[in-house]
Amino acid sequence: MSNPDLTSSALPLYLQISETLIREIAAGRLVDGERLPPERELAKQYGTTVRTLRKSLSELENQGMLERVQGSGNYVRATQMGRSVYSMFRLELPEGGGLPTADILSVHDMEKPSDLPVFGTSNRGTRIRRMRYLDEVVIAVEEIWLDHDAGRVDRSKLSESLYHYYQKQLGFWIRRAEDRVSIGVVPDWAPELFGKPAGATVGYIERLSWSQDRAPVEFSRTWFDPDQSIYIQRLT
Repeated sequence: MSNPDLTSSALPLYLQISETLIREIAAGRLVDGERLPPERELAKQYGTTVRTLRKSLSELENQGMLERVQGSGNYVRATQMGRSVYSMFRLELPEGGGLPTADILSVHDMEKPSDLPVFGTSNRGTRIRRMRYLDEVVIAVEEIWLDHDAGRVDRSKLSESLYHYYQKQLGFWIRRAEDRVSIGVVPDWAPELFGKPAGATVGYIERLSWSQDRAPVEFSRTWFDPDQSIYIQRLT
């Protein structure tokens, strides 16, 4: 089981831990019936208190993904997939799982360029460029365009999950998304830390996202390193 540094995310620590466990279960790295380590040991592993850890475990228990047996321990119940802040984040480590985090590279309010598909109701949008990690491993760079009429983005309040930010700060949520996965070339703005030079061929994802109002409000493109991550879609 991975042991990421959970101090850099804007999500509450107990949610970071529960999200990590959900992704571990989804990837099959924690299997149905498996007993988790003792709570004190698990709390130490994640650098937190037993009280915070128990709050995380309660999240999983409420979703039917964990059974807590008095005097015996906590057991994985992988019979269903729980609700996840990162349920639409399809990149995982090659061995599965990994907690997503991000570095914001830039946030700009600007006119939409002509190479974007038609989405939203404005000719302007907020362009967010980020570098993405899984368990502190650099895996991707991404460019997200949010339609100007969907709301104004406050960079200081952005969380690791933009979908979580949209719901909590802008009052809408992403109902569905369509991905087109192919290959692309690394853009010239990608930081050197990405590990792949500008122009190199990598995995490429274009995503159009719809809000609960049944309108597309966001378009994103992601360049991911196939040596460090895989795109995966599970059907249940």
